[in-house]
Amino acid sequence: MRLCFLVNHIHSVARKSSPDPPPIVIVANKKDLEFDRMVTTEDGENLSKGLKLPFHEISARDSYEEAASVFHALYRAMAQLLSSSPTTFRRRAVSKLMEKIPRIHSNSTLGSSSQSFSFSSFRDLPQD
Repeated sequence: MRLCFLVNHIHSVARKSSPDPPPIVIVANKKDLEFDRMVTTEDGENLSKGLKLPFHEISARDSYEEAASVFHALYRAMAQLLSSSPTTFRRRAVSKLMEKIPRIHSNSTLGSSSQSFSFSSFRDLPQD
């Protein structure tokens, strides 16, 4: 399966540069299009169990909170990974990550306010 190859490839490349694999999640989008489904939820869950990766089924159209929760999960996984890294590497890595994160502005389809958020706003969210 193509996804299995991709995950294995990412892990093998990561092993060469770092002892820890990068955080990876499986995301099924367009949950709102039940009638046009190509993969069942059960298939997605089975794949995620087989690859030992978290699975999220979202509808970016219906709820940007679902999409944000995926990024929140990745942020937590990365923070956990970096917390076990040496301090100097951790600071440098976090700084580089924060520089690359674009600011995301909500528009009228996502909400009525003109709030914006970035990964730094996830620090304010309750931890699981």
